[in-house]
Amino acid sequence: MPLDHPSTPHSVTDAASFQAATGATDAQIADIETYRQILADWNTRMNLVGPSAMADFWGRHAFDSAQLLSLAPEAKVWADLGAGAGFPGLILAILLKNDPDGEVHLVESMAKRCRFLEAVVEALDLPAIVHNVRAESIGLRVDRVTARAFAPMERLLTFAQPYFKLGAVGLFLKGEGVDAELELAAKDWTFQARQFPSGSDPRGRIVEIKRLYRAQ
Repeated sequence: MPLDHPSTPHSVTDAASFQAATGATDAQIADIETYRQILADWNTRMNLVGPSAMADFWGRHAFDSAQLLSLAPEAKVWADLGAGAGFPGLILAILLKNDPDGEVHLVESMAKRCRFLEAVVEALDLPAIVHNVRAESIGLRVDRVTARAFAPMERLLTFAQPYFKLGAVGLFLKGEGVDAELELAAKDWTFQARQFPSGSDPRGRIVEIKRLYRAQ
């Protein structure tokens, strides 16, 4: 599937280059740094992310998450399925913190990960709600439903279907194998898909999904 538009790759390696690439405020950078510190602390007690995630926090993870807002600047309410360690949901919540209409639903089935997410939300006073449920067990009315490293597209669409039924558009962070995932998903689903190149990784893709229905 051809990419919908060119993207400018960014070399983000630290807080300063993240700020230059995203236009984040000093307060937002401070919140993301606090999140990074909390994640590093909790990661010593539970396996939230691997060592590489902490080593490349600002580029591969924080910026990878933040770029979603550039594709949907009008979106105020988000759901992050399989929120895990908070990518992209916590980053989105930090960047939407001062927007009176901003809200992020962090949907995570593992209780220990929910405790971590709740700790960050409370520490930073974020506009986010943690839901300790399976993603497909609830339907939330949101502008965008997203996920990162959660499930292959075929399963991901099953998890996200309740949100699509309430009007959501999907915006999913995917890797270089996304074409094969979409081809497999099309056996069970009909949908409109657009791909955007990732600004954080030349191999990555951001997939927008609209009009999701079960295939007849």
